[in-house]
Amino acid sequence: MKNEDAAKVLHAVRDLAPTIASRSAEIEEARRLPADLLGQLKAAGCFRMFLPRSHGGHEVDLRTGMDVLEALARADGATGWTVMIGSESPLLFALLPPERFDAIYAGGPDVIIGGGFNAQGEAHATEGGYRVTGRWSFASGCEHASWLLGNCVIMDGGRPRMAPAGEAGEVREMPEMRGMLFPASEARIIDTWSVLGLRGTGSHDIALEGAFCPEAHTLDIFRGQPSVAGPGFVAPVLHFALHMGAVGVGIAQGALDDIVTLARSGKKRLYARAQLADSPLFQVNLGRAETSVRAARALLRDLGDEFWAACVNNPGATLAIAPRISGALAWVAEVTARAVDTCYQAGGGGVARNASPLQRRFRDIHTFSQHAAAAEGWFGQAGAAQLGQPTGLWT
Repeated sequence: MKNEDAAKVLHAVRDLAPTIASRSAEIEEARRLPADLLGQLKAAGCFRMFLPRSHGGHEVDLRTGMDVLEALARADGATGWTVMIGSESPLLFALLPPERFDAIYAGGPDVIIGGGFNAQGEAHATEGGYRVTGRWSFASGCEHASWLLGNCVIMDGGRPRMAPAGEAGEVREMPEMRGMLFPASEARIIDTWSVLGLRGTGSHDIALEGAFCPEAHTLDIFRGQPSVAGPGFVAPVLHFALHMGAVGVGIAQGALDDIVTLARSGKKRLYARAQLADSPLFQVNLGRAETSVRAARALLRDLGDEFWAACVNNPGATLAIAPRISGALAWVAEVTARAVDTCYQAGGGGVARNASPLQRRFRDIHTFSQHAAAAEGWFGQAGAAQLGQPTGLWT
């Protein structure tokens, strides 16, 4: 059951959505969220929605969080993506010792992390912590983040430190990795975000050179155990995958909204005999696209509800659901991209202009679908699980 705070966050976001949509071009041109809009999103509770009430948050359930992110992405893809990253900050901070989690939120609930999960840095062990050097790509929201995260390979004697990996009884090792957290002021932001879509996310590179990171500011992104109790902190990476899927559905739903508005306006393609809205072929394609988006939403909700129930009742069971969640995200990326393509193609030459929201949706969804977490290889993990074979990351 949704708590009262959860309902308020969702209501506030839906009220704010028209304003966000009207500022999409501004967001894209700035390549980041404008400061006043960021303030409105904070006031709506977006960045504290997953934080426990004990620390000033709203402790929103997974389904509500997905609805919030879909609503934001439906208004503007970059806003949905940026809020997604920022709202997940408590789930990462929860992988720190509990006293560090408390200290981070001592000054208020709207604390935001940016950074990179790919291990593009090296951390050399030293007294009390690590010396860190690296450069991480795709640090969404880094310009308004309070803390920046870089995942690193732990080095020992000039070589990667190896750690056990694999199923019980399997002899296998892989380089040990840990995420290193730094106050944002200690890292360098490198302006690299000149891209096809999701331009308003400010996903620049971040860099560190020989910076000291205390041991208490390090965490294991993929295998760490949360120091904060509650279903919202079980298996953070799986929450992230479902959140990401919700953003993809939101972008696609926005494209459906746009093409329906265009068709109802009396749009007629050049050389066409009838208006777009009266074309049987367009109606078939629109119906197929809309059904596909509903199917993607339904799958995410079904898996989300199953995953949330496991988080509440049997956290140990979440690992078995992981391959299906990963495969579902890859499928959602494919389906939503096809739906947006259908809307874009139906719009004709006019939607190729920068001023067209459909052009922005088209660019956003194809940038979204390039994310490593949405790659088609994740179908293989789901297939391996069906065969009872090892599933790589989720083993």
